[in-house]
Amino acid sequence: MSTLKDRLTADMRAALKARDELTTSTLRMALAAIGTAEVAGKAKRDLSDDEVLAVLTKEAKKRREAATAFADAGRTEQAAKENAEGEVLDRYLPKQLGDDELAELVAGALAAGGFTGKAQMGPAMKAAQAAVAGRAEGGRVAAEVRRQLGV
Repeated sequence: MSTLKDRLTADMRAALKARDELTTSTLRMALAAIGTAEVAGKAKRDLSDDEVLAVLTKEAKKRREAATAFADAGRTEQAAKENAEGEVLDRYLPKQLGDDELAELVAGALAAGGFTGKAQMGPAMKAAQAAVAGRAEGGRVAAEVRRQLGV
């Protein structure tokens, strides 16, 4: 079992004992998503820390998108709940890159690969994602790659 999954389980148990309903329910949801990812495919397997991190990132993104949708629909209580769940998940995610740091990493990846135009968007994205290593959302990375390629 991965150490991140162990930490999530331990934190969920501590939150349960402390009667912290928000943290308990959020971590239960995250552990359920991890369990689903473990049984996806032909055989059950333990996920690595990187794979658990990918699942948590996906869940946090779902919370942000749901919060935006609820806020746009005028359901502020539900939006606040989704934002709070997202904040709980953010404790387990790596610190997100700032705009300047992201631009610098993308520029380095594009220069290293010699990517220059729209036709090379796919390989450029792959190189940029590898350089960023999950510390920024794909949409932000894609926007920066497009901006630097002049697309």
